[in-house]
Amino acid sequence: MNANTIDLDHKEYYLNRDLSMLEFNRRVLEMACDSQLPLLERLRFLCIYTSNMDEYFEVRVAIQKHRLAIGALGTAADGLSATDVLINIRERVEQLMHEQYRLLNDDLLPAMQQEGIRIIRRPDWSEAQCEWVRKFFRRELLPVLTPIGLDPAHPFPRILNKILNFIVALEGKDAFGRESKFAIVQAPRSLSRVIRLPNEVADSEHCYVFLSSIIHAHVSDFFPGMKVKSCHQFRISRNSELIVHEDEVEDLKQAVAGELLERRFSAPVRLEVSNKCPAKLYNFLLHQFGLQETDLYRVDGPVNLYRLAAIYDDVDRPDLKFPPFEPGTPARLQNEDQDIFATIQQGDILLHHPYQSFNPVVELINQAASDPNVLAIKQTMYRVVPDSPMVDALVRAARANKEVVAVIELMARFNEEENIALANRLSAAGVQVVYGVVGYKTHGKMLMIVRREGRKLRRYVHLGTGNYHTFTSRFYTDFGLISCDPELAEDVHKLFQQLTGLGKVIRLKTMLSGPFTLHKGLIERIDREAEFARQGKPARIRAKMNGLEEVEIIKALYRASQAGVKIDLVVRGICCLRPGIAGVSDHIRVRSILGRFLEHTRVFCFENGGDPEVFCASADWMGRNLLRRVETCFPIRDAALRREVIAQGLSPYLADNTATWQLKADGSYQRAKPRGQQKNAQLTLMQKLGTLQES
Repeated sequence: MNANTIDLDHKEYYLNRDLSMLEFNRRVLEMACDSQLPLLERLRFLCIYTSNMDEYFEVRVAIQKHRLAIGALGTAADGLSATDVLINIRERVEQLMHEQYRLLNDDLLPAMQQEGIRIIRRPDWSEAQCEWVRKFFRRELLPVLTPIGLDPAHPFPRILNKILNFIVALEGKDAFGRESKFAIVQAPRSLSRVIRLPNEVADSEHCYVFLSSIIHAHVSDFFPGMKVKSCHQFRISRNSELIVHEDEVEDLKQAVAGELLERRFSAPVRLEVSNKCPAKLYNFLLHQFGLQETDLYRVDGPVNLYRLAAIYDDVDRPDLKFPPFEPGTPARLQNEDQDIFATIQQGDILLHHPYQSFNPVVELINQAASDPNVLAIKQTMYRVVPDSPMVDALVRAARANKEVVAVIELMARFNEEENIALANRLSAAGVQVVYGVVGYKTHGKMLMIVRREGRKLRRYVHLGTGNYHTFTSRFYTDFGLISCDPELAEDVHKLFQQLTGLGKVIRLKTMLSGPFTLHKGLIERIDREAEFARQGKPARIRAKMNGLEEVEIIKALYRASQAGVKIDLVVRGICCLRPGIAGVSDHIRVRSILGRFLEHTRVFCFENGGDPEVFCASADWMGRNLLRRVETCFPIRDAALRREVIAQGLSPYLADNTATWQLKADGSYQRAKPRGQQKNAQLTLMQKLGTLQES
């Protein structure tokens, strides 16, 4: 087939974004099913899967339902309508949910019981346990829980997003002679969903009961003199997209805070109920929430398995968890008393988290805050907790009369409240706080320090692929570059000017930035590889990212494949490109790697005719990142560090044969089966860059 006759706009060449995301969540669930992993890590993966699916309904399903409600008839590149997508989601989620609870009930719980970790079901409570539960209920729960009997004076209550609730069917009259058929009991988020039994009544080393079981056992105490016919747990998931018309508000922070209050009661998208709940009750709930039966999911266990993560945290069994790992530190940064600025002057420094510690970044900003020669510190903040040591340093710097600027992205999904608190704390300390650019999320990760050295000013920068979050830096894989390269620093300076001031697009010397040059720059480089291939020169693309969805990028990759460019992509989550299509994507391989750490690095390597060009970036190859966000994509200019980025960020992942899923042309993923020597990218990097305790 002639490449020129192929219509690259044809819907058959694209996978649906939302269905691809479901495939990612399926892979997370497969990790929980993997008997080769430590038992409590499997439980943790089950909790992660549950949390992922909650967000999936709150965001992706909510968006499709909204499209359907407003009559949006347009389709994405894959050609599926909102109705098509929702039908597919329903079918696949039911399959996944069945496997989720089968795994819990038939595999994990029995295996945990054999290890002395037991969750006791209500029918199995001993007499002593029943008595302890009764006292616990009266002491801890009865004063807190508020039953709502439904009648004309007590209409159906507003149910918060994702909290545990019970619908109770009643018979009889209360003290006022009122007859109510139903009541609702809500369990506040502050209550733990798994309760550890004390040693005197426990029958194993770690013994737990579900909060839902305790409430079930004593729900009649809420309704004296009435008969409780049945009691069933349920949970509602709501649309969690914040809708703030940024160009129509005077104070973005105040507008976001107002929307956060409403998000807890936004449009319902999913109802989960116990599979023992009778049709009469769940139909009543569906009617109250304005949902259809296709929005109903009946579960064989607790409605929120994410809360089982409390068991992982509570049980001190190193033999059932990943072996301890201590991140390393680059040799040049191992002297605790060193002047970090002098060290940076000797050459760029590459950090690879979590294999290497994030502490050098914290130390950099700490020294900057204390150094009298530092005049200014500027930093972008996407997901940073208000009590972070980096925030402490900015506060100290501002109080020391340094010029401190923080660009805070208030609209970082599910972190909005923390970002508002962060903005308040920094503002109170005298930091100049700005919220980026209206209509464009500030997603780039940049830190710049301006220091007087003799008669001149020198700028030091840190650029990263991940957030300035000291906790997640221990679990997310990310690259960071620390440099005082004048051209790189000049680009960072210009980007901060663009974020805090007004003016036309500023031309950068070395970096690509979204939404201006990044999309175009990537396509130019992909097309350049195609031209090199046609000329018979070395041509190859290796790239690692979290998501690939942008249509023009995919088309460019297809054209490069048609020209003979070998393309290896490591895409953790969403991938809308179909590899292996004859005449279109024969030379493209796509793999997804999951493991102990969340793969988060964005690394792009273009062979460039034998002179490889390597970039690290804050952006995935998604339309939102490339066209609707402020992003940074920075070159690795030092030749030795370029080799390191390839050796650490690409080569081990392309060689991995134990934690890899290969994407097939039909959109499904197949887990690789090791042939010969087993290779695991994360294990290799832990052993190379840090200290891994032998299990």
